[in-house]
Formats: sequence, C-alpha cells, structure tokens
Amino acid sequence: MFLLDSLVSSYLDDHDTDPHMSMARGVKFKSSYHEQQYLFTVNLEVAVWQAMYPNGVVIGSSAKANFPPNQAHKNRQTVGYGNLYFFFDRANITKAFAPNRGLTEEEAYYSQMYMGGGAGEFYQSVTTVNFDYSGSGDNGNEYEHNPYAFNAKMAKHDMTDGWDLPPNCYMEGETFFGIPLSRSSGSNLMSTVTFQEQFDFEILADRNFTYMQAFGTNHGWLVGEAVGNGAGSIVDKDTAHIPLFYTGTTNVDMGGMALADMVRIAKNIEFGTLYIKPAFVFQDDDASLKLQFEADANSALGYLYDNLCKEIGIAWNYDMPYNDFGIYTNCAMHAAGDRAIYGCGPDNANSGGFCPQMTLAYRVGFQSDDHAAAYFEMANNYVDYWRAKYPSGVAVGTSKFCPDGGCLGLFLNRFDLFEAYKPDLGGSWVMYNGGTFAPTISPAPTHQGGCKNPENHHLDRCFRKTHPRRSSSAALWRRLGSIGRFSVLLILFMTSTLSVSVFLARAKKRKRKGESYTRFFLRELKRKNRKSKSRSSNSVKSVKSKSSKGRKKKVGKRLDEAMLDTDNPATGEYVPPSADKKRARSSSMSKSSSTRQSRSRSRSRSTAVEGQGRERSHS
Repeated sequence: MFLLDSLVSSYLDDHDTDPHMSMARGVKFKSSYHEQQYLFTVNLEVAVWQAMYPNGVVIGSSAKANFPPNQAHKNRQTVGYGNLYFFFDRANITKAFAPNRGLTEEEAYYSQMYMGGGAGEFYQSVTTVNFDYSGSGDNGNEYEHNPYAFNAKMAKHDMTDGWDLPPNCYMEGETFFGIPLSRSSGSNLMSTVTFQEQFDFEILADRNFTYMQAFGTNHGWLVGEAVGNGAGSIVDKDTAHIPLFYTGTTNVDMGGMALADMVRIAKNIEFGTLYIKPAFVFQDDDASLKLQFEADANSALGYLYDNLCKEIGIAWNYDMPYNDFGIYTNCAMHAAGDRAIYGCGPDNANSGGFCPQMTLAYRVGFQSDDHAAAYFEMANNYVDYWRAKYPSGVAVGTSKFCPDGGCLGLFLNRFDLFEAYKPDLGGSWVMYNGGTFAPTISPAPTHQGGCKNPENHHLDRCFRKTHPRRSSSAALWRRLGSIGRFSVLLILFMTSTLSVSVFLARAKKRKRKGESYTRFFLRELKRKNRKSKSRSSNSVKSVKSKSSKGRKKKVGKRLDEAMLDTDNPATGEYVPPSADKKRARSSSMSKSSSTRQSRSRSRSRSTAVEGQGRERSHS
C-alpha cells in the first residue's frame, strides 16, 4: 500500500539536493538585491504551503488526462491522487500507476482544500518565512545580469545557460528568423512537419552511443526523434534549423518587438532564393555539436542578414537601425552595424554574427578523444558527400512546403515555426500549430482552475473550447456585417409577407362557402398533386406517340430510297424495276393523279362561285 506524499521544504539553489524540482536553468538576476527580493517572495509562498499542509499532502487531480499523449480522444482517464508516473522524457508522461487504496477522509480534505477555496486564510495569516533558505547563489558573479558585457559571441542561444541581454532589454526571448530543416518521423509523442527532402541529418546522430558517453542536458539529439531506442532514452522533437537572426522577446514592455511587427518587417524584405551548403561538423566551446554551413557574404543569405541588421538590429557603437515603419527592438541579438562580410566571430578572428549553423546536440561528452575523432571523421565524410552532391548549394523545400525552395521562416522558438516567406516577395503563409502540442503539453504558464480561469484562455485547449469551429455558412453570415444581415432579413420578411397576402387573396376568391383557410390550403395541395400526375401521364403518352411517328417516317424514307435505287452498284448500268416495284409505283402515281384532279376540281368550283358572286354584286 503506497501513496506519494509531497512535503515542501524551501525554494533555493540547492546544489542538486534530492528530492527537488527544477524551476529554471541559467537564471541571471539583475543584481544581488533583485535576487534577494525574488527568493523572499517565492519562499513566502512556500511558507504558506507549509502552513496549509503540516503533514504533507497527496498530490493529484480529479481532471482527466491521457497517457501517452497521442490519441487523446481514445485513452483519456481520470488522473486521481497519489499516482506514480513514468516519464518518457521531461515533456511526456507515458504511464500512470495508481495506488492500491483510496484517500482517507483527512487526506481527501487536504488534497482538495486549495481548489475548494480554503487557502485564503493561510495567505492572510502567513507573513514571514520561518525557515532558512540561505546558501543560494554562485561562487562568482555570473548569476548577475550585466547588459554591457554583451558581445557578438552571445548572439547564440544555449537554452541551458542563459545569456547577457543587450542594454534596455529586460526579458529574454526565443524568436528568430532562420531556415527550417526538420523532418517528420514516426513518433507519436512529438511530431513535426517535413520542411526539406534534401538532407537526412539522422545519420549524424549517435543514438546507440557508439562514440558519445552522455549529454550534459536532457535535450538529447535535436535533429530528429526516435522511438524504441533504449540507449537513447532522451527523445526530443526534431528542431533542425539554421538560425540567422535572433529577434528576442515579443514583449514590447520589456524592450522587445511585437510579433505582428516582426511579420510586417519580414513581408517587406526582398531577398533572393536562399541556398545552403554544408561545410563541416564541429564541437564549440560549450561542447555543443554543430553543423557549419558556408557563410558567403555575397550570397542571398548574406544579403538578407545585412538587411535584417540594418532594419531591426540593436543600436551599438553609434550604429542605429532604420526601417520605413519606425519599428525597433532592444532585444535583437545582432547589432545594427553588423554585416555578413564581418564573418562569424569572435572565435575565428572575425567580429560579426553571420553564423549559419545548425545545432545537433547540446553538451555532448565523448567516451574518449579517440571516439570523438572517429565520430567527426564519420560525420564529415557525410558532409563531403553532400558537398559533392550539391556543389553550388541547394535551396531546400518539399512539394508541399516551399516547392520552389529557398524560403525563410519566422520561429516563435526552436520548436514552432510561425510563418514562412517565399523569396522575391512571393508571399507568405502561417505554419504555427500545424502539428505541435505546444503550449498544452509542452511546459506553459498555466494556472489553477483549468479553462474556467481567465488566465488560461490563451492555451490551445481552452481556446478550442471557447471558440468552436464555425461552418462555412456561419462564417459567410458573419462576414456580411450588420447592414448585410439586416438586408437579408428584410428581404426574407418581405418575401414571406407577399406570399401570405397572395395566398389570402386567392383563398378569398376561390374557397367554398363556410370553408376555412386551412381546409382550402389542403384542398389546393391535393388538386395540384392530381394536376402534376395528369401532366406527367400526358407527357409520357405524347412521347410515345412521337416515337411511333418517327419510326414510321424512317421506314417510309427507306422505302422511297429503295424505289429510286435502280442502278447496279457493280456495273453502274440501269436496271429496270421489278413487277412489284412497278405496281407500287403505278399505284402511287394513280393516287397522286387523283389528288391532283380533286384539287383542280375544288379550285374550279371555288372560281365559279366567286364569278357568280361578282355578277350579283354588279347587278
């Protein structure tokens, strides 16, 4: 018999003490003062929880969920309380193990107290923190934010370390412009759309740990998914892409640029078809495996990078961005004065941020130096094959996504492509939410109360409940506007009143004495039914008579033709008709002569009558 109880101790940087729950990684505070204020605020919340649950609490919920998350409409089950869960990875629970007994009355009271509204008195009574949460922090000062330590090297995004943000930017963000390269897989946990068919990056992933020993993070390989791979227990969504220009947060109040403004900028930047060509695989200073692509400053990719820096780059070293919309951001990861010709710095003695790279995995540890060398030899052999296959580079795409190749993408984060843009201002289309679970399954800022809480209305699951899909007729009715809808209703009302008035006038004229309007209406319906039946029968008879006449005419025509055909088809000489034909011909001639005689007699009689009439009139 078991139940999983949870007793909260404190909120601090606990140096990997167990049990614990990771809230965030690589957090940088603005200063040590801000750190102290934050830790006091969150630990005061923990003190409230300790007062609410003096002996711990059985965690759980009465809601329904599905394990695993695929086919949510088929395998939903009640979550329950005190369960043990198997996590396939940090984002997916694939199995729930229920306890072998239910909750006692006291356990049920504490488990449901917060949702039942019984926590208010504890928030009012607890005003101090009665436990020690000191010991948090770092030995150095790297946990403090220093905006003026920003340089071009920080124009890369490592999701595990954090970074120093540019001046006047107070919130990190993950939006960027780049080239999507991910492909779909057979995984039912986190599926993606295929954006290119030119490269298969799966061959660069060491899923069986032939060369590598461990990951320094729990992200695993970023270039694909795998199912049924026991050694590679970490499975992540395929996020293969080439980040070109980081735009940072979309929170305008924190120094960023609104997403709608990013879309306006992207739709008005003219760029050519984006060709890419792999160069080599390497491991950077953070132990991340990356695939470098050729960085040609004179290419369409370099031209696009220059224009993004000029229009929405951050102000740095007296270089100011400019665009026709007057829209700018303080959180872009590249300066306004940066250019593709400066290269990718500063490690390669260049000073720019033009680094077309694709991250394969974060913090990869190899078994030995020899294993690392063997891996890079294997990976770069494939790169050489791609370079030979595409000597001038290739514009990636598929028959369904960017069929002409060379498109640009605006990413909300490394998981979700929001919008795609065709070269030469060829148009754009939204890709977001086509096949992702975010933010309902991926970690998201959710609140208690489910979809009834207004704080959760932005979530996909809640949005679908409050905004059911409308039919095409409903959408058309909505687009008519108030005046259009009023006009349609007015026409329907006038039509109905006209029909009623016509019926009443007809009924008043034709109904029988003492007959009601209802009986007259039913009698008219029966009469119309009888008329329609008689008309249909008459039409059938006329069709039959016409068909019989047509057949007779056709037969007569064939007989006339036979009578006139008196030439021998073989010799072309005249052949006299037979006796039967002569009789038929003579009979027909006698009939025609008799008709002529009768017509002449009728004419003579009519002329004689007319002459007598004229003589009488003269007399």
